[in-house]
Amino acid sequence: METYTTDKALTTMGFGKFQALVLAYAGVGWVAESMELMLLSFVGPLVRGEWEISAQDESLLSSVVFCGMLIGSCSWGLVSDKYGRRTALLFSTLFTTGMGFISAFSPNYLCLMALRFLVGVGVGGGHVFASWFLEFVPAQNRGTWMVIFSFFWTLGTVLEASLAWVVISALSWRWLLALTALPIFLLLPFFGITPESPRYLCAQNRMSDATLVLGRISMTNQAALPPGILIYNREREVDHSALACEIDHLVPVREKDCTDDIAKSSKSGSVSALRSLLSRNLRRTTFLLWFVFFANSFAYYGLVLLTSQLSDANRSCVSGMRYVRTEQDASLYMDTFVTSLAEIPGLIVSAVLVERFGQKATMWCLLLTCCGFLGPLVLHQSELWTTGLLFGARACAMGSSIVLCLYAPEVYPTSVRSTGVGLATAVGKIGGIVCPLVAVGMLRSCHQMEAIVVFGVVLCLAAIACMLFPVETKGRDMN
Repeated sequence: METYTTDKALTTMGFGKFQALVLAYAGVGWVAESMELMLLSFVGPLVRGEWEISAQDESLLSSVVFCGMLIGSCSWGLVSDKYGRRTALLFSTLFTTGMGFISAFSPNYLCLMALRFLVGVGVGGGHVFASWFLEFVPAQNRGTWMVIFSFFWTLGTVLEASLAWVVISALSWRWLLALTALPIFLLLPFFGITPESPRYLCAQNRMSDATLVLGRISMTNQAALPPGILIYNREREVDHSALACEIDHLVPVREKDCTDDIAKSSKSGSVSALRSLLSRNLRRTTFLLWFVFFANSFAYYGLVLLTSQLSDANRSCVSGMRYVRTEQDASLYMDTFVTSLAEIPGLIVSAVLVERFGQKATMWCLLLTCCGFLGPLVLHQSELWTTGLLFGARACAMGSSIVLCLYAPEVYPTSVRSTGVGLATAVGKIGGIVCPLVAVGMLRSCHQMEAIVVFGVVLCLAAIACMLFPVETKGRDMN
């Protein structure tokens, strides 16, 4: 009897109308997450002006969002692997839009900080949108479509900068918080027709349900399924992981051990999944991914905050004046809007480099280039030159982050994919927690050189970590 796998079915049917609809749904989720995080560039300075909070409290307002994302990334990843991608998408969406809207009515700083923490918990599920989308994409198209998918993130940053520019000039920061929470609400009416990932269904031994989803793809794309019945070749998955994740000639691996680990992961839940991620077959990949996610979050979100802090540090520290930013200073919104546009060339460059050199080389190349753009900022520069350097650094940081988001789901097997990516994303949020202390605290204290050196060291170490990744996933089937 003829058989076929999910990879073979998706390759045979190709990328069609069905995947385009999945792309649109997941893309709106990334737009919403991007807007919530870009909001951090504006809410701190605006709240500082209204409630007269200290520099430490301003940076803490950003850090608590990343603390929430750290918890949310782990939690939603575990929920996704145990109860399904759709379940994680639904509840993370409800949580994010609810807490985001309520935070607009915060009566004081402490209440706002608590609610923004909860928003971070909801936004932490954003990585599930990416993993869910990738599990519908054929291997030969995955790199290209992941870059296209990433344009939704850039769209969110540009929308938030534009929204802030318009709303703050006429209304208040409360309106900005409320309107930022609305896009993800648009996903809820369409949840009933969203499909579960066929890869997840196969990993759960729900072969009939997976076949039904593949049948829907076949009908929508008007492309025939391969002849035969759907199977899930677990031995192939494990053997592939073992080859991909560590240096086999140094650490011999028995296929039976890997099979036992993944079987336990599917049965025992989060503890066994974590044990599998830290097994000798995946340990090196896991730890390297954790550090690179940390460094990318530290750099990317640090650059977002630097946009609203660096030009003022140049003026105030050189002149000796007290650091001041008024709500009416439109340069904050203009600078943020311009640097947000940098993500578009960053995506284009990363797409070209990935197709030519692969994921690993693209990541370390962009990280080192980002460090090069930041280098001149150890000294005070003019506002125009500062914005130009931040533009280049932001483009490279965005490109590296997107390629990393493509690489991480590809390197893990289906049975622990969302848990592995969720934990890596959570570790990355530690970088988001720390970066306001550097981007806000050190610059407000006129330690610009030290702040830029810290960013440069982290980026260089991340580039080295990318070189040490044990496998290149370009063009490889998704396990």
